[in-house]
Amino acid sequence: MDWVETLVVVVHVVIAVALVGLVLIQQGKGADAGAAFGGGASQTVFGSQGSGSFLTRFTTLLAVVFFVTSFSLAIFAKQRAEVAGEAGIPVVQESRSAAPADSAANNGEGAASETEGGESDLPELE
Repeated sequence: MDWVETLVVVVHVVIAVALVGLVLIQQGKGADAGAAFGGGASQTVFGSQGSGSFLTRFTTLLAVVFFVTSFSLAIFAKQRAEVAGEAGIPVVQESRSAAPADSAANNGEGAASETEGGESDLPELE
């Protein structure tokens, strides 16, 4: 099962880099206005329509694969966390007991230590 996870991570990274490259290659919506006034769109490799539909479809396909690999990696991480919990590895859990600062204040070591008269060093609020 470990080789499957490695394969998914490699595919995920390759797809991420390809997505960045494809997005940087594509032209914005404002570039179509320049082509309407003789921008030379008929001389492109992809024809007079340009590369918009091909690159858009390919980017969409890569985005879907990217989300599938992301979801798969999340499932792998959840399974590893469950296995770690079953193996006796300590897991951080929220404690309902008193915090160490409370016990220090009870020993007279806290910031609000009491004076001999039983009064606090802090001024009273009115």
